[in-house]
Amino acid sequence: MATIESAGTISGAGAGFLDRERTIARAGFNRWLVPPAALCIHLCIGMAYGFSVFWLPLSRAIGITAPKACPDMSLWQELFTTTCDWKVASLGWMFTLFFVVLGVAAAVWGGWLERVGPRKAGFVAAICWCGGLILGAIGIYLHQLWIMWLGSGVIGGIGLGLGYISPVSTLIKWFPDRRGMATGMAIMGFGGGAMIGAPFANLLINYFKTSTEVGVWQAFVVMGVVYFFFMTIGAFAYRVTPAGWKPEGWTPPSEKKTMISEHHVHLDNAHKTPQFWLIWWVLCLNVSAGIGVIGMASPMLQEIFAGKLIGHPELTFSQLSVDQKTVIAGIAAGFAGLLSLFNIGGRFFWASLSDYIGRKNTYYTFFILGIVLYALAPTFAAMGSKLLFVLGFGVILSMYGGGFATVPAYLADMFGTQFVGAIHGRLLTAWSTAGIIGPVVVNYIREFQLAAGVPRDQLYNTTMYILCAMLIAGIICNYLIKPVASKWYMSEAEVAKLQAANAGANVVQTGSFGIGTGGLDAKAAIFWLVVGVPMAWGVYKTLESAVKIL
Repeated sequence: MATIESAGTISGAGAGFLDRERTIARAGFNRWLVPPAALCIHLCIGMAYGFSVFWLPLSRAIGITAPKACPDMSLWQELFTTTCDWKVASLGWMFTLFFVVLGVAAAVWGGWLERVGPRKAGFVAAICWCGGLILGAIGIYLHQLWIMWLGSGVIGGIGLGLGYISPVSTLIKWFPDRRGMATGMAIMGFGGGAMIGAPFANLLINYFKTSTEVGVWQAFVVMGVVYFFFMTIGAFAYRVTPAGWKPEGWTPPSEKKTMISEHHVHLDNAHKTPQFWLIWWVLCLNVSAGIGVIGMASPMLQEIFAGKLIGHPELTFSQLSVDQKTVIAGIAAGFAGLLSLFNIGGRFFWASLSDYIGRKNTYYTFFILGIVLYALAPTFAAMGSKLLFVLGFGVILSMYGGGFATVPAYLADMFGTQFVGAIHGRLLTAWSTAGIIGPVVVNYIREFQLAAGVPRDQLYNTTMYILCAMLIAGIICNYLIKPVASKWYMSEAEVAKLQAANAGANVVQTGSFGIGTGGLDAKAAIFWLVVGVPMAWGVYKTLESAVKIL
């Protein structure tokens, strides 16, 4: 009878260095090395959230000190012009490209990732994300917006999708006893990427800018090289569990007492179940509410509190001078940074909490607490309480991040772990949809309110109540989620055959095989420092800006 270890050796002997067979863990491997590997990738691709730091410098790439505007230019002409500066709104389309392509890429290549393993997927993600940055730099240098969109937006977006889902299935299998915490640790990195990347990009822009250059294409090149280095480390540090592995002494929870299934649903069938689409809507509605706030966080604080931010409570936004508006814009940037910090912390906190209270109850908490806080937001604004307003939206953004981090574990509970990475990839189309719905709801209602003559400090009241309605719909969807019907389960023979094929063995045993022990040993501690030091620097820079609010 072949053991798992010998099976891995046999199957890995002729395998390529990127192949799944070469990543099967051996005796003595410490599972706590996998989360920092995931963070190496997620902290890099998370810079997608921080790309707005480039918009203002790029909007004067030709004019240098001020934009060289061509007012009558269409978006199509803007894609190819070499003589006019780009509008900030046109550059902002990069966000839409990022998250639409991310969702599509994750859905299309999720099944491929399950077959080839996280190392190959992570390395391809590094090539796409970092190669996209380099191609984007070329587009900036040649002043061709279409090249920048293609490079950073489309090719980089594919890297985002593959990089985002690359660790999910692996971490859930390594931490069946702490699914939420494990995915929370990795996905927290995506929220933290902008916290590190935005100030890093600012440093690079200021270093490279001259009287004839705004310094952005050079920043793209440096970030592409640095990110490729860290993402490659992460990809090659990935290890997958041997088939049949489980933590020593761990017993799966009773399926009768929890909604954690002991069975597996095939990727080809998951989307045929009502549970998949209910969770799809749960994620979409939770994200739609949060992402709209993220996009408008800075102007929302400025317009609602205006002079109160600088000690002149009698001044409305329209009454502020240009210099005063500049000051409060800086304060609002600190608000956006603080929301980013809540977004990151929420990914770890809520996902870890879901291991104890269950995924369904965690989402109930998101929706009920979200409704209360959105409904109270206009009251906090009317009271003029910056502290309550900021804390309220901080908690909202923590639940926005928590929704992303909790959903992979929710899927594993429903559909088993065999195809959870690919199923998660398909579910991320909900994110792509929310990336359109959320900003459209917030932005267009704001414009409608402005046109109707509503005072700026009351522009967002109606929006908050509409977001409450979206969260009520989320509660209903979450309530309707029940365990998957047994007709969708893979048979034990199908699962065993699939696991044996992945392990390169004829027989799959169950046990710990001396793998996963060690805790935070010296090697793991060093790896955690590699990702922890940049995160600590990002937190420091965020708090440095955020303290100006109060």
